[in-house]
Amino acid sequence: MTSIDQIIQRETNPFDQVTLYTINFWQEQQNPNWNVDSIHQNIISDIETVLEQVAQENRPQTLILTGDSGSGKSYLLGRIKKLFNTKAFFVYIDPWPDSDYIWRHILRQTVDSLMKTPEGQTDSQLLLWLKGLLDSQNSSLFQKIIGERKVFIRNLKGIYSSGIYNPNDFFSAFYHLLNSNYISIACEWLRGDNLDEDDLKSLGIKSSIDSEDSAQKIMTNLGIISAASQPIILCFDNLDNIPRLLDGSLDLQALFNVNSSIHTHCPQNFLIIISIITSTWKQNYEWIQPADKTRVNAGYFHLKPITLEQGKAILAARLSPLHSLAKPKPKSPIFPLSTEILEQKFSRGKTLPRNILELGRKEYDRYKNKLLYESGNVQKLTPETKLETFKLIWQDKYQKTQKKINKITDFAAQELIIMLQEVLIAVECKEVKTKLLSGKYASHSLSYQQQNKEGIIGVVWTEDKNMNSFYNTMNACQKVADKSLCQTLYLVRAAEVGNAKNMSNRIYRKIFKGRLKNCHIQPNLKSVYFLATYHSLVNAALANELMIEGKIISLKELEEIICESQILNSCSLLRDLSVVDSTDNQEQQSDSDLSDLDEVKDFVVNLIKTECFMERKNIIENTLNKFINIEQSKIYTIIEELEGEQKIKNITPTSKLDRKLVCFIPI
Repeated sequence: MTSIDQIIQRETNPFDQVTLYTINFWQEQQNPNWNVDSIHQNIISDIETVLEQVAQENRPQTLILTGDSGSGKSYLLGRIKKLFNTKAFFVYIDPWPDSDYIWRHILRQTVDSLMKTPEGQTDSQLLLWLKGLLDSQNSSLFQKIIGERKVFIRNLKGIYSSGIYNPNDFFSAFYHLLNSNYISIACEWLRGDNLDEDDLKSLGIKSSIDSEDSAQKIMTNLGIISAASQPIILCFDNLDNIPRLLDGSLDLQALFNVNSSIHTHCPQNFLIIISIITSTWKQNYEWIQPADKTRVNAGYFHLKPITLEQGKAILAARLSPLHSLAKPKPKSPIFPLSTEILEQKFSRGKTLPRNILELGRKEYDRYKNKLLYESGNVQKLTPETKLETFKLIWQDKYQKTQKKINKITDFAAQELIIMLQEVLIAVECKEVKTKLLSGKYASHSLSYQQQNKEGIIGVVWTEDKNMNSFYNTMNACQKVADKSLCQTLYLVRAAEVGNAKNMSNRIYRKIFKGRLKNCHIQPNLKSVYFLATYHSLVNAALANELMIEGKIISLKELEEIICESQILNSCSLLRDLSVVDSTDNQEQQSDSDLSDLDEVKDFVVNLIKTECFMERKNIIENTLNKFINIEQSKIYTIIEELEGEQKIKNITPTSKLDRKLVCFIPI
């Protein structure tokens, strides 16, 4: 028989710090076994009622979801997505990078979310929606239109005889969504990518969606035709990292302008959920126009603290897998915690879900260490693990980012520039400002000064395939060069730059090939992974959702720890910009080589140090789960190397190999 004490000594902490926060309810799937149905159930029921009202009336509804940091807002959105999987389509909208670009950002994120495949389905939300739309209008229409684009467009124009903006192009894009050879290009057009002439011609479309006005009208189109299918839920989350006004306040008015615009059209089959921290809402509420506040027609929903009974249910759900391994099972479902510990910590009888999880983590570690110290196998150790925990969090988020991003153009230029701006600030560049260029493409650029160096450095990042757009960007770059607005100008672009026949290419060669100080950098996808991973952590820090060892990490602290970790030194784009030092282990492996042994070795060290003690078998299992391509024999080799380097130690030498307990040895 294996006692619960033996289980606790060998297993990882079920309140793992890496999984204690959720940034994006769409990307990060929840463990259904961790749900406690009674928590916020009244709010879920009320939101379901609002959703049913949207479906019945085809009129938009807007609600505001508030709660303190750690109250479970993002987790609640994840539950709603799962529970209403068959009743609605879901869209998650990240913070927009520029309020002058908000409609195009919302459209882009809407199409990206609709291209995700819901749980239990084989088609994307967009295809399910389109097929449902066609079936609802005419059961024979779907079969008739395949291969007949003009018939398809004519039929839909007949069904939607008014209110549809640019119907020929819009319905032509929908037609091509049904063809696997064209679905990618059709989605790129719908999300607002600036396509080249050949791609536009292949779709039978005249021009790209390249303005706020056209993006707004395409969103209106989606709202109109969704009335024949299911509602679309637009979820705005992480609003603490949206653009700020000159006085430093958040530009929430831009979002409420969008919301009011949606409410002026009918039918519009949207349920809009604005999730925001209570304190952030209170600080910015007064700056929103009164007329726009009245558009919050579904009301305000506030997440209250949970009871200790609900807290115990959260603890029990996390501890249950460990208890099931023990014989006999513990008498209390929350062992090694107790009701007394909860009542002592939360004397008012209520708290936030995050506080419960953090208490579980601390008490589990305390009890585990107590067992090992009492056994006499080891001396008491209290290693500093803040940096190691951060590296585990980074590695986890980085791998999720890799799965999400397929190409650089998954991001708009405005998003790439904002992410680059955040990273440049983190590596201590000075005077980092966006909009070096003037005119339409200003938000595709930034400027900065390197630490301890004079002179302004300019960066322009554009991946538009359309050569007319590239020409206009090069013209804007020429003006910067002519006015000597920066000492060095970098063009960051992985896409083609045309040929000698193109006027855009001639200007490009004049600026970036004829002047030694200016340079064209061709970024790789791995560099974008670095930027996007850091951006997600910035969002979490600004929302007070990033915790390390029980402490909420501020943006300033995040910037300090990312520098201390030197993680960004491995980003080739930052090395090309000369803002970080090269490391001994530079990016020599391919993007797909997730089993780099140094990375795996670093993971094993960080894991053991944060857990203090682990069973060898669990070290191997955790590593295999994180690095699916690595061979088990290589993990054995890594563990042996770490023992030889005296970084870890076997403290139960008489146990079987897989059951040996391993501890970290502080330097």
